[in-house]
Amino acid sequence: MLSKKKVKECLEVIGKMFPDAHCELVHSNPFELVIAVVLSAQCTDALVNKVTKHLFQKYKTPDDYLSVPLEELEQDIRSIGLYRNKAKNIQKLCKMLIEKFDRKVPETREELMSLPGVGRKTANVVLSVAFGKPAIAVDTHVERVSKRLGICRWKDSVLEVEKTLMEKVPEDEWGITHHRLIFFGRYHCKAQSPKCHECPLLYLCREGEKRMKGKA
Repeated sequence: MLSKKKVKECLEVIGKMFPDAHCELVHSNPFELVIAVVLSAQCTDALVNKVTKHLFQKYKTPDDYLSVPLEELEQDIRSIGLYRNKAKNIQKLCKMLIEKFDRKVPETREELMSLPGVGRKTANVVLSVAFGKPAIAVDTHVERVSKRLGICRWKDSVLEVEKTLMEKVPEDEWGITHHRLIFFGRYHCKAQSPKCHECPLLYLCREGEKRMKGKA
């Protein structure tokens, strides 16, 4: 696995490649972000943004989501994968925000994870993006890049990847690191066709070296 020094080197290079890395889910407050992240499970941010453009005009508060039949909400998000399950979770989540949290999005990981449809990754995104708290959300891009570069081990679970990143990256850089790794994985080190041949990190990437040998 890469040392802390090499991880720092990696992240500096990625930072230069993607200096404006940020959360691409369009939102204007913590509540909209929670809804957007719940919708984004196994779905692209681009598709979520297409749906929420209209969704967030129609529904402004937790009460709004509960004021319509479940079937109507399902139709509003129908183009998103797992829309039935997500619609159910959104209504349950809104009910809980009203009954337990005075209509405000909670600011601790434990409370966020108590909301239907909100797992650790979602909670970490909300903590970091909405509230500026140190957190690293490990999505499919972060996991893939971390394993390919050798920041962590191939066999590591998502939680182990998160813990390793937290150990190897200074706490005040967790938020930006999460966004940089996502941009790197989404636009450069892609799942199917990573751009190894033009990657400035090829010299220390075990996966890239293997792939380039295969093409030699």
